[in-house]
Amino acid sequence: LHTVGICGSDVHYYTHGRIGPFVVNAPMILGHEASGTVIETGAQVSHLAVSDRVCMEPGVPDPNSKATQLGMYNIDPNVRFWATPPVHGILRPTCVHPEAFTFKLPDNVSFGEAAMVEPLAVGVHAATKARIKPGDIGVVLGAGTIGLVTALGALAAGCARVFVADLAEKKLEIAQSLSPAITPVNVTRENVAEVVKAFTDGWGADVLFEATGSAAAAAAVFEPLAPGGCVVMIGGQPDPIAYDAGAAMVREARVENIFRYAHVFPRCVNMLSSGAIDVKPLITRKFAFDESVKAFEIAASMPPADVKMQIELPQ
Repeated sequence: LHTVGICGSDVHYYTHGRIGPFVVNAPMILGHEASGTVIETGAQVSHLAVSDRVCMEPGVPDPNSKATQLGMYNIDPNVRFWATPPVHGILRPTCVHPEAFTFKLPDNVSFGEAAMVEPLAVGVHAATKARIKPGDIGVVLGAGTIGLVTALGALAAGCARVFVADLAEKKLEIAQSLSPAITPVNVTRENVAEVVKAFTDGWGADVLFEATGSAAAAAAVFEPLAPGGCVVMIGGQPDPIAYDAGAAMVREARVENIFRYAHVFPRCVNMLSSGAIDVKPLITRKFAFDESVKAFEIAASMPPADVKMQIELPQ
């Protein structure tokens, strides 16, 4: 693979619970969401040059695997993904990365926004799998980072209205601030299905995204869904979930599952540049590199008013 050397600028991270049955006995570098500046290129690199501002896709598949050859490189069993043991992450000054997974940034996309491309890619991939049509009504269960970028992706794909449901009022306030086309639903006092059906004259939502990782939420995904609608499962489920086959059948519901993303980083960069998607409100705090431990401690406390925290390396 052709490679480029990257000098880190903004390094964007998030913690996402357990990532697998790994035993790690040595220190591991964390971080898998990043942007930076090219400081050196390999002899065969043709589309990037020193001083280019870039963001990087953190998963590098085996180019000869069956999944990669079929265009589904994100589900290559041998993909090497930053901060997934035993692969080190990107919370470091430099790294070497393949040209094919490194993307040049337009001048009007900041390093901070570019570091958000990785989570945004999940939402855009989910919206793509949903096959959204202009004017569709969407529901996103979960107002965490992935839920919020999925709502933005659904709107950019054509949804006329997206209902975002969660338990946390602060997260719902952030969701509502992203677009006048987003309606928050606090599930501690409202029923998602009832709210959606009242808005749609009893018909239901055209597409629903499950982004909570909650077994209880996942078990009820068909309740707000319209006949012929689509459910997209995003949130990782540590345990098996209840699946209402009857509810799915009578709706002829289509169910999609996504794992990370594929072929969407350039789209995300273009949408940030055009203004079709604005992720700046999701960047709620920034820390200097020497404040990294403090940043992780704050993130571990899960402040209700924070979405994404970023660590900036000195340039």
